[in-house]
Amino acid sequence: MDQKRSYGRMLLVSVLVGCLEVALAVVVVLLYVRTQPPPDTPVDHAALLAGLLSFGVIVGVIAFLLSLVFVLPAVALADLLGRRIGGREAWWWVPLTVAALVAPPIATFAAYNRVEARPVLVFWAAATAALSVGGLVARPRHPGLIRQVALWGTAVVVGTGLLGALGLTAGLLPAYEPPAIGPTTMTGTWVDHTSGTLVFTSDGRVTASGVGEHAPDDHPSGPSRRCSGSGTWSYEPGGDVWTQEVRISVSGCSWPAWSVGGTDRKPWIYQHVGQPGSGKTYELRKATDGS
Repeated sequence: MDQKRSYGRMLLVSVLVGCLEVALAVVVVLLYVRTQPPPDTPVDHAALLAGLLSFGVIVGVIAFLLSLVFVLPAVALADLLGRRIGGREAWWWVPLTVAALVAPPIATFAAYNRVEARPVLVFWAAATAALSVGGLVARPRHPGLIRQVALWGTAVVVGTGLLGALGLTAGLLPAYEPPAIGPTTMTGTWVDHTSGTLVFTSDGRVTASGVGEHAPDDHPSGPSRRCSGSGTWSYEPGGDVWTQEVRISVSGCSWPAWSVGGTDRKPWIYQHVGQPGSGKTYELRKATDGS
């Protein structure tokens, strides 16, 4: 005779699966971030760690509520429907019942906020898949299920992080590199966050208008001096994309060589503000047509 289902154990497994799903998503997001340009301001690792701890508590509470409201009723209803219609329990009833249970609140929220149909359907499918995994994993009745899910789930999360790190190191994943711009890309208008501009021409001339000027001892959050004038510019390719520089010589303005960042579609040139360890940069981005 089959062992009686423990809904308490099933609740714990479902909550654990939900937390592991979020942890896996966080690892994937962190790996994705390594393929993108770095942020304009430095990352506060202490604040990030504190935020992750608080986020973990919130995730645990939400996973508990979702498991209690959707996963447990879905499994119980799936067992009932399976016995009534097919004569036995069937795993595929779980995603069907989950989809039916989450549809009304999602539809109500979408109708109240007038959300378009496509994002609603995508969210409904994602919610159904995420909650169904918890229900399917929690269905088995053997008592060692919690330990197995914890061990295998942690292994999947850690393994994904390790494989991603190896992929970035070996070049299998496209780790971020600044674009190789060249003199042709430099020609045109480059704009900072205050509408200061550098206008480069193909004959090596440049015109500055209200461009920030920073000394090495400037505080990263302090105001910058503004400089305007005309002069010359040159592009130096360096040994690789990380060492390429743009040098600008304008009378009355003192700028170190500009480094290159951004992407092929949205390049920018930048300088560090304050000491190198501050992580703060001052950027000018290539203006697109019509901007």
